[in-house]
Amino acid sequence: MKRSPGLELRYQILRSCSFKHRAKARVALLIVMSAVLALAAAPGVATAADNGGETSPPIVSTDSGPVQGLVKHGVAEFLGIPYAAPPVGQLRWMPPRPPQPWTQVRRATSFAHNCAQNQELGYFAGPSSTSEDCLYLSVFTTAPVTDHGGRAARPAKHGHGYPVLVWIHGGGNFDGESADYDGTGLAKKGPTVVVTFDYRLGLLGFFANPALDRKGHPFGNYGIMDQQAALQWVRRNIAAFGGDPNDVTLGGQSAGDIDTGANVISPGAAGLFQRAIFQSVALLDPFISPLPLAESRGTAFSVAVGCGSGGDAAAAACLRALPVSKILQLQGSPNQAFPNPAYFTTGLIVDGTVIPTLATDAWSSGRFNHMPIMNGTTEDEGTFLAMINEVLKGPLTASQYTDMVTATYSGAAGPGGGPPNYPARTARAVLDEYPLGKYASPSLAWAAVITDPLSCEARYVNHLLGTKVPVYAYEFADRDAPSYFPTVSFPTGAYHTADIPYVFPLFHGGSRGIPHPLSPAQQVLAGQLKDFWTTFARTGDPNGLGRNHPWPRYNPNNPLYLSENTARSAPVSESQFYTAHKCNFWDRTLMY
Repeated sequence: MKRSPGLELRYQILRSCSFKHRAKARVALLIVMSAVLALAAAPGVATAADNGGETSPPIVSTDSGPVQGLVKHGVAEFLGIPYAAPPVGQLRWMPPRPPQPWTQVRRATSFAHNCAQNQELGYFAGPSSTSEDCLYLSVFTTAPVTDHGGRAARPAKHGHGYPVLVWIHGGGNFDGESADYDGTGLAKKGPTVVVTFDYRLGLLGFFANPALDRKGHPFGNYGIMDQQAALQWVRRNIAAFGGDPNDVTLGGQSAGDIDTGANVISPGAAGLFQRAIFQSVALLDPFISPLPLAESRGTAFSVAVGCGSGGDAAAAACLRALPVSKILQLQGSPNQAFPNPAYFTTGLIVDGTVIPTLATDAWSSGRFNHMPIMNGTTEDEGTFLAMINEVLKGPLTASQYTDMVTATYSGAAGPGGGPPNYPARTARAVLDEYPLGKYASPSLAWAAVITDPLSCEARYVNHLLGTKVPVYAYEFADRDAPSYFPTVSFPTGAYHTADIPYVFPLFHGGSRGIPHPLSPAQQVLAGQLKDFWTTFARTGDPNGLGRNHPWPRYNPNNPLYLSENTARSAPVSESQFYTAHKCNFWDRTLMY
């Protein structure tokens, strides 16, 4: 089995994404007046009278019962709709079950609980939670959803309605929440029906143990099963919200990107979506644990909590009776970036059913759900981790830089898989390729060591996919992107997560992140990105039908990327990308 090295540094990137924000849209009077005029001639959410009165709360019937949302600035929001039963008690570490139906109109005007998490990255994490009752989703739509009498709208026929964008939040599959993502901008831009949701995280979402596995149902990847349950809910219900259930795009950033790739590979997601967006961190083998490794760690966890090493019903009952706080404690304590790897099993697992094979095998063989794909990274992915390190521990020193590179490339086992197959002098080779004398600070040297392999791995995935399905490759390159971090001693550039506020307004990366509005030029870029995202959701081509093609389809024989920046979003050659990120070095070093 081929393995890409740098498991730990790439895993740090994936783990380090936690978010907290829902922004309020600001709409000028002229836009509001124009929208009112447009709605008189076109379908849309019922608006207030011209004197500024409020609209009637929209009501929609789902297959579980009617829900009542609210309208803000011309977008109907339905927040906190259950898509599965609470996975508590005997349903812990079980595939998701349908929610309990209801008959009275259910208020859907505020977000529900985020899934259990313990702020392992402290300042940058979402709010801590011990709630397992968290399988809820939210819908943002400008489509007509309520008739004049306030009665619930009937679902439209399949094949009609707006395209649907389902978004998976990031956070390393151990934290994050859907409430961080304001879907109103994308809903208006498309128009597109946007769906966000929460899914089980950490050991509650990704856990293998002989007492729980192979009991006549899928196991291990519970978080991915939740995502597929949300997609199934979309297929059954989204027409009632004005969406087309046969025109669904699944996307995500960081861990959400990894999970989107897992669903592209998964037979259980076949037919549930027709396009995919990978935003940072391409799915490759280091993010997927072989089942024997995952089960050995699950057994170690069971022993540590006093449930023993057996694979019997008593051990399963003991595990399901554990307090959530105990599970989170062994998953990783607050402000602890790396839990004890002997217990830590968070991450995708090759279980044989939900995820049948490693990523490289799937991409190489073509055994995945074929569809158009957008795949991109940011130009300075690694400054994100360098910022976290400085805010939590102070500026990186030269000796610390050397120690971190040496530890990363020493061949030690990473938390996502077994030991990487590094040649003996790999760490020395990395230090020679990235000498401190070439960088303004050790932090920027470390950021480059993180950024370049991530970028080159994305390029590798583009090459694997580009001959099989339509691929559109990009690099977000606004190096003046506003940072939601406290001030640090080095330029942050186009850091990991810097592109999110351009698609989901005022995203600020955590419960204490500092949101900053975009400049006028950045607002123009944000409009372009939302247009690309929603056009891709509608057509499978970010350029749209009948338009010029500034974003060429990726061709491995003549590969081009779209460089997204405020000066001009334009194609760049792969040779430029290859040179800038030292892919000649990393292709030799990573041994994909």
